[in-house]
Amino acid sequence: MKKILLLMLLPLAVFAQSNKLTKADKIYGLSKFWQEVNYNFVYLNKVDRAQWDSTYKALIISIPETKTDYDYYREMQRFCAMLKDGHTNIYMPSGKDFEPMNTMFGNYRFFIENVENKAIITHVNLSKKDEIPVGSEVIEVNGKPTAKYIAEDVAPYISSSTNYVLQDWSISKLLQGLEGSQFEIKIRKPKGQILTLKLTHKRTEEKEVFPAFPAESPLLDFKWYPNKVAYVALNAFDDQKIDSLFITKLPELYQAKSIIIDLRNNGGGNTGIGSYILKYLTNDSLLYGSRYSTRQLSSAFKAWGKFTSAKDTANNEWNKKAFLTYQDNYFYNLDYRPLKNQLLAKRIVVPTVLLIGHNTASAAEDFLIYADNQKHMTKIGRNSFGSTGQPYMFDLPGGGSARICTKKDTYPDGREFVGYGVKPDIEIIPTVKDFMANKDVTLDAAIDYLTKKKK
Repeated sequence: MKKILLLMLLPLAVFAQSNKLTKADKIYGLSKFWQEVNYNFVYLNKVDRAQWDSTYKALIISIPETKTDYDYYREMQRFCAMLKDGHTNIYMPSGKDFEPMNTMFGNYRFFIENVENKAIITHVNLSKKDEIPVGSEVIEVNGKPTAKYIAEDVAPYISSSTNYVLQDWSISKLLQGLEGSQFEIKIRKPKGQILTLKLTHKRTEEKEVFPAFPAESPLLDFKWYPNKVAYVALNAFDDQKIDSLFITKLPELYQAKSIIIDLRNNGGGNTGIGSYILKYLTNDSLLYGSRYSTRQLSSAFKAWGKFTSAKDTANNEWNKKAFLTYQDNYFYNLDYRPLKNQLLAKRIVVPTVLLIGHNTASAAEDFLIYADNQKHMTKIGRNSFGSTGQPYMFDLPGGGSARICTKKDTYPDGREFVGYGVKPDIEIIPTVKDFMANKDVTLDAAIDYLTKKKK
């Protein structure tokens, strides 16, 4: 009876799934990933190598026995998540057999977000808005308190450099599973009533969602607030068009007494695209961005390092290189040059707020590093994503793929932000009450700050 009960409490998929990979394919894919991490992962020195290797050895036995290709890739994602890096990932093959559902349960559809470290329902299909009020909290999943379910069944499969992004994603993916996966959840409504639902992932035909989602955010959004506060949302740096869009707004921006640059939804792209815009917002002729380094393997030095001890490295660069290479801990520092700002156009140097948050990532974080020493700029919001770098990408058996971070980025003075995030000067943490009142308290704080600064 205990075994039957356990099975009933797990997400179950009732549809046939792909099972094309051979045992040899599965072992090869696992070994390929393990090998490339050992050779290329820039943060290998932060990994518990004994645990990493022992997990690999255990998976050699267990991973060939996974029942489906989807299960195989899930185990690969769990293995990858041990590295705790947002730019090191395992990606599923394409196709329905590998596309989990997240929000649709037939007659029910709802979206869950992390608000005050709680799994809060933020949107629901229109016909269920009274049954499941927005602001309700998911307090139990499959017989486990939500926090325990996340710790055991969700977070171990997510690659993240920071604990807060791991928490965000674990909550937003709380009920993820293939079509047919089943969940039993308990929801606490805003007034305290408890609702129990048995759910099965199935496409929801109802299109209307409450509250309705705003229209898709444009690449660049521009608006005015009182006292000539110009608001500019830079929502991505993966399309060079945003630079042209910014240029078209310059005649208006030159009239601004202060500026808000919103980077909260900017997941990155190309660092050069973002730094081009920053050039207009500073008088500096040089901008100091991230310093870069990467691991370097010289096979002969690794061989010599086997016979080199720490005492042999004193005042001896050759032995030091051998010693560190043997430990997979020798780094090559890439050439560092500040970015020249030879812009001939008029600059806009006024009190400026940079809005940042957990989704400010990668090239958007590089933007923040360049802007770090700008005294007229103030960061308001929450820690940034805390992950950037240059991934090495390669294919895995069955159509999946992987990427491994090969480049370490730091502030110019060596301070680390990967794994920590760029910190705001003024932290603003939205509450459930703020969300239910539809308040953008971070933006409100920025406007208030700039208003007071003028007085």
